[in-house]
Amino acid sequence: MNFNSWEFLLFLPVVVTVYHLLPHKVRWIWLLAASYFFYMSWNALLIFLIVGTTLVSYGAAIFIEKAQTKGWKKFWLITTIVVCIGALVFFKYAEFLLSNVIAVIRLFTPTVNDVALDLILPIGISFYTFQTLSYVIDVYKGKFAAEKHLGYYALFVSFFPQLVAGPIERPADLIPQLKAEHKFNWDDFTAGMRILAVGFFYKCVVADFLGIYVNRVFGNVAGANGLSVLVAGYLFVTQMYCDFAGYSEIATGAARLMGIKLSVNFYRPYYSVCYSDFFRRWHITLTRWFTDYVYIPLGGNRKGIFRKILNTFIVFALCGLWHGANWTYVVWGLYAALFMSIETLIKRPIGALLRKIGINTASKWMWVARIAVTFMVLIPAGIIFRANDLAHAGQMLATLFTSWNLFNGTYFATFLNSSGITALVAVQMVLAMCCEIKLWNYSEIGRYKKEDILVYGDKAGFIQSRRTVIMIYVVVLIMLSWIALLSTGDASRFQYFQF
Repeated sequence: MNFNSWEFLLFLPVVVTVYHLLPHKVRWIWLLAASYFFYMSWNALLIFLIVGTTLVSYGAAIFIEKAQTKGWKKFWLITTIVVCIGALVFFKYAEFLLSNVIAVIRLFTPTVNDVALDLILPIGISFYTFQTLSYVIDVYKGKFAAEKHLGYYALFVSFFPQLVAGPIERPADLIPQLKAEHKFNWDDFTAGMRILAVGFFYKCVVADFLGIYVNRVFGNVAGANGLSVLVAGYLFVTQMYCDFAGYSEIATGAARLMGIKLSVNFYRPYYSVCYSDFFRRWHITLTRWFTDYVYIPLGGNRKGIFRKILNTFIVFALCGLWHGANWTYVVWGLYAALFMSIETLIKRPIGALLRKIGINTASKWMWVARIAVTFMVLIPAGIIFRANDLAHAGQMLATLFTSWNLFNGTYFATFLNSSGITALVAVQMVLAMCCEIKLWNYSEIGRYKKEDILVYGDKAGFIQSRRTVIMIYVVVLIMLSWIALLSTGDASRFQYFQF
């Protein structure tokens, strides 16, 4: 059941309405049933996997809390890690590992045949695995008391808005909210509706229309030239942001309708002034997870510059592999680690040199230049991330850097006279929406801000009416775009559902 489907548009109002009508003490049962139904809509049998992961981590946390010795605490922690990571590796990476082993064997025995396991990839397994691990690790470290109520813990693992693509919630952030009594609040409800509208706008009006051109270029490199690949790379990083941020906003908005506030997952990532700044703003909950549970335990930046760089490469290689069983994701992670390491080495010398020659590193123009350079560095990373395999990525990058004859390549012409026009219009609408952001009474990081309306004083009525007009326009635009995408078969599921 995709968020951008008719089924979800029927499912969400029913869940929210019944939730508010039920007494508090039985709401968890309704939400848990709804979340399991939501998950089973992809594949009913896979419910046993998420239930099994839930039971193992729930029991392990209780045993860790009751254990009298550190040895037993560590035993239950390692058991949970082995079971949860083992399930993730089996379902997500077994085929990938097997194909690579066969490729190596084939170097010496060319007649070896491929072996296909044909495993089903459980949707959202990377997300709920990391969520259960964070819970057990936090209990092990004494940061959070083990949850005794199995129902509430199961709901924490499977809460449907963020189940299949995050945000990756910490137990201290989500479990108390699930257990709290939320009375219907009009401010929360209207904020949730606004956030939902923005999420659907990102996905249906921007991401999917940009994807039409992106898919054409990536689907036929031979028909592309350097300029069309550059445009496709630019549009893809925009598409990926609008797709994933759109999912996060829909998840945030859906939860907010019930008074539950999910964690911030994006904060204007394309305003980043360097690569490390980008990862502080992009998929924030994943970055925080790897920082707290991998980077810091490895030593972080506490053991010298060489160790910091080594830890950075390890973390980003794992982060890349987390995204999928493909070498393109690993290379994407190593690409990010390379540029972050370069920043670590040159940041101070370059800053000192610029100040020495009289350039104000804090000026507005320097800020704009740093944003532009960071975004350009992101485009090759986006091409690698989007490519089918390393050979495909190599073709795209080779075309990007070598094939700049504007009279070659059919797809840039296609961009100019067909889907590209729609894409450019969508981008312009995004820019217009950003300019009007205060008039929405909405903050990009998913929080409803009453303060915005107060700064206008006696103009509050005008601002409110203008915001209403904008919202009506956006809702109509979403509906028309969605119908158009569905009618042509161009509506797509969210990119991060595959992870």
